[in-house]
Amino acid sequence: MNPVEIEEAVSQLAETPFDPEVFPFAFLEAFGNKATTIKRIKSGSSNPSDVPGGVLQRNNIHLKVCPEGEVNATLTALRESPATTRYKAKFILATDGNSFEAENLTDGETVACDYRNFSDHFGFFLALAGITTVRQIRENAFDIKATGRLNRLYLELQKQNPDWDQAERQEQFNHFMARLIFCFFAEDTNIFHSEGLFTQTIAQMSASDASNTHEVLSEVFRAMNTPLKDRKAAGICSWANVFPDVNGGLFSGNVAVPRFNKIARSYLLDMGNLDWKKINPDIFGSMIQAVADEEERSALGMHYTSVPNILKVLNPLFLDNLRSQLEQAGDNRRKLLNLRQRIARILVFDPACGSGNFLVIAYKEMRKIEAEINRRRGELERRSEIPLTNFRGIEIRHFAAEVARLALIIAKFQCEVLYRGPQLALFEFLPLKNDNWITCGNALRWDWLSLFPPTGRGVKMQREDLDLSGETREQAEIDFENEGGETYICGNPPYLGSKWQSQEQKDDLKQIFESRTKHWKSLDYVSGWFMKAADYGTQTHSAAAFVSTNSICQGQQVPILWPLIFETGHEIAFAHTSFKWANLASHNAGVTVSIIGIASEPPTMRRLFSITDEETLVERSVGYINAYLVPASNCRVEQIRNPLSEVSPMLFGNMPRDGGNFILNGDERGNILKTYSALERFIRPYLGAEEMIQGKRRWCIWIENSDSAIASEHPYLKEVQEKVRQFRLASKAGSTRDFASRPYRFVQIAGTARDHSLVVAKVSSEKRDYIPVDLLNGKAIASDLLFALYDAPLWNMALIASRLHLVWIATVCGKLKTDFRYSNTLGWNTFPVPTLTEQNKIDMTRCAEEILLAREHYFPATIADMYDPECMDREFPRVREAHDRNDEIIERIYIGRRFKNDTERLEKLFELYTKMTRQQTPLTKSTQRKTKS
Repeated sequence: MNPVEIEEAVSQLAETPFDPEVFPFAFLEAFGNKATTIKRIKSGSSNPSDVPGGVLQRNNIHLKVCPEGEVNATLTALRESPATTRYKAKFILATDGNSFEAENLTDGETVACDYRNFSDHFGFFLALAGITTVRQIRENAFDIKATGRLNRLYLELQKQNPDWDQAERQEQFNHFMARLIFCFFAEDTNIFHSEGLFTQTIAQMSASDASNTHEVLSEVFRAMNTPLKDRKAAGICSWANVFPDVNGGLFSGNVAVPRFNKIARSYLLDMGNLDWKKINPDIFGSMIQAVADEEERSALGMHYTSVPNILKVLNPLFLDNLRSQLEQAGDNRRKLLNLRQRIARILVFDPACGSGNFLVIAYKEMRKIEAEINRRRGELERRSEIPLTNFRGIEIRHFAAEVARLALIIAKFQCEVLYRGPQLALFEFLPLKNDNWITCGNALRWDWLSLFPPTGRGVKMQREDLDLSGETREQAEIDFENEGGETYICGNPPYLGSKWQSQEQKDDLKQIFESRTKHWKSLDYVSGWFMKAADYGTQTHSAAAFVSTNSICQGQQVPILWPLIFETGHEIAFAHTSFKWANLASHNAGVTVSIIGIASEPPTMRRLFSITDEETLVERSVGYINAYLVPASNCRVEQIRNPLSEVSPMLFGNMPRDGGNFILNGDERGNILKTYSALERFIRPYLGAEEMIQGKRRWCIWIENSDSAIASEHPYLKEVQEKVRQFRLASKAGSTRDFASRPYRFVQIAGTARDHSLVVAKVSSEKRDYIPVDLLNGKAIASDLLFALYDAPLWNMALIASRLHLVWIATVCGKLKTDFRYSNTLGWNTFPVPTLTEQNKIDMTRCAEEILLAREHYFPATIADMYDPECMDREFPRVREAHDRNDEIIERIYIGRRFKNDTERLEKLFELYTKMTRQQTPLTKSTQRKTKS
């Protein structure tokens, strides 16, 4: 269940007459428990409560319905219950049908309210449904409640009006929903000068069977689009004439309304009975935009970008500077005036604005600073000089664009109420201005300079500019009060790796990059926004910061994208290294992102933010931030054929190209050996990444050159070789056909071991804290899905298994989809290792042995089992401890102590890499050992 569904279920439970026998199980059901689970708890087989009458769900909640007046005492009994501790209950809850009390046992947070109001606190219990939430959303439960009601109405109207759900009328449908939202907000905030006016009018003037509801709404909308002086001539009905003139494009143009049935009318009135004063435009927009998107509707209530995350972009981009200037100004009236004038000319531009979250937060934070300036100057009632039209956006989806504009309008009104009082706010709010500052279109196809020029007070509207009437105004001008001001570009554009881009999106990137680089097809979609921002910055006084996948600062994308950006004169002014950009998401921790700010005039000291190993945020002032988001000189890590450090060479595994004829599963091997026991010496263990990590077993037929004559005479081996020969002859690849004459052997044999091999998976999950590496005996054959170090000293394994090596691989090799993509020439050969003493090697060998012994302790658990981040600490602590010791030993070799975080690790690695590449002398032919990439 998503949060919207949970809120609806909890609300229905709160509105149902209280039944003490039913409540505990109905409560659990509201949070997504299946009927079979409820049945087991009811029967007592899954209810280990030791409190008489209590209901305990393991790892979740211990609750009880108690006699009247005993709620507090019952909650205490639940808290002190041994079963609560033994079965790891996260929550305790007690109610008598009048009072309701609960406690989160993890953080001690409590809820105490009347029973009828407990649904307002549904967010408190979201963990019961496996949803990882954030405090901001819990404190704004109204937004989820409103989203749910809006969604129910939307779906019912779709069902009732299938013609309105067609593409040609979709914008009109979305526009209708935006009008409703405004009306509900306006009637609850006295904008309509009468509380509940809109809902009461619908209830009174529309028939109970809903036959004329669409006509009533249409007349109300028509009134709000007609100036008072023109209403008599327009023939506005007297009951609609009480509504003010709103206009501003919101009610202009077509006032058609979809038809309602009784259910839809009921939903409409239900929405009107909510308290819309609680609407939070910071997050509400991003939730309701999902209502109009069928693919996103299943995740209703999860479309939330937290304010702290947005401020990670806006604060270092420009807000921190404004606050610093405010602090320096003190009570100096002239300095305060200069700052206010500066703020009034700032343009904030989000070229992928969605429902306007970044613009809304920027506006509210700037209004907060302006209000403090006015307070210090004794001008509390002064009208704001910050134009709403200086908060501009481009959004490809029409409904999201409408919502963005509406969210800004609501945010402005709320700021007016907060800083100037409701009387002035209401007096100046209506009618809405007809300005239009959100453009609906493809941001990567627009010329940003034509939309948002660096000088001038007007900008011609473009043909596809958003007009809330659904019509196009080709020559209208929009007030653009940014003369001589600064422009800050920000947002969270779509990421989309190259494999996930549509043809249209590939064409977008082609238009931007084709003339600059022939390698543009490898770039993530978000790269287009960075390049457009850099181009815009060559003509304007601007800076930009975007949330991005960290992949544009890793692997092959670095040498493609960043030289192009640096060539425009931009540098990285600040960055947040990798962290989880968590939405209100169920059963996931969010996508890993970076935040990157670029400027043509960066500060002398750059700001670099990172998360420590203890999950705390650290900020550092550094002289330079390179394209890998490391405080080091700008360098490119490129493939080399031989190791930079004194480590063993890493080669490919072995590739059969045999049509599967050499490869055997366990049953096939057993059957062959029953018939031909002498063939055991030709059948060897065969491992790829899946076998190594997941513990699966396969074998292969392996024939040395010296045994080829014997093999060609053996009936079984002769038959296998003929199948291989035919397969290779049929290949389109000439290199494969060439090996048809040698059907007894693998096509590519990079090497075999006399004693042992260290093997590394070419592709492995990014979720693991360490790169999978294993030790194989000399008989095992590594497939081409592994890299191998043949007969290498064991201390090499300690390096590969270290956290240091993982962060290097993640940074310089990049990823395949979301997995680590290992490279011997780019990842291992470039890995910088200090000069090692013999004692260092002894210590590292012991660390590798301890890791192997720790794994052996948990046999038959696999690498996949033991390195699962959700299980490693709890179920396989010896493995974790062995890796911790390994990291301790290796990191002390590098800097004499443990590193604080991955950023510090990378800083040291790049420092060492730069030093070693400068000092490197060409290897003589006699010392080179050829490797393949």
